[in-house]
Amino acid sequence: QVQLVESGGGLVQAGGSLRLSCEASGHTSSSYAMGWFRQGARNEREFVAAIVRNEGTAWYADPVKGRFAISRDNARNTVSLQMDSLKPEDTAVYYCAATSPRNPALFAGRRFRESEYDYWGQGTQVTVST
Repeated sequence: QVQLVESGGGLVQAGGSLRLSCEASGHTSSSYAMGWFRQGARNEREFVAAIVRNEGTAWYADPVKGRFAISRDNARNTVSLQMDSLKPEDTAVYYCAATSPRNPALFAGRRFRESEYDYWGQGTQVTVST
């Protein structure tokens, strides 16, 4: 089991920055990858970014490429999401997620699917005002 706790959400003006953190506990060494999803006004949870825990390979959803950066600190069992140039459409509850062991080749093609992630945090609200 892996437990995840997010922090760092809040209210920011458009163009501003926020940094989200996710602290993992439990059997963290068994997790192949960690990711961030968000659920906004459309009430659909969408993929934001993911990173492979050991090698650091990262992927991003098109709407956040060039603005968001995911990173991990395995020694501290944390994954972070640096969000710059925030837009009102980034407003959402952001969820941290972690996988169990995965086949790397298969995961690369499925990284954006909620079903690939076995553990979820409670979420943290990010609100971007105009």
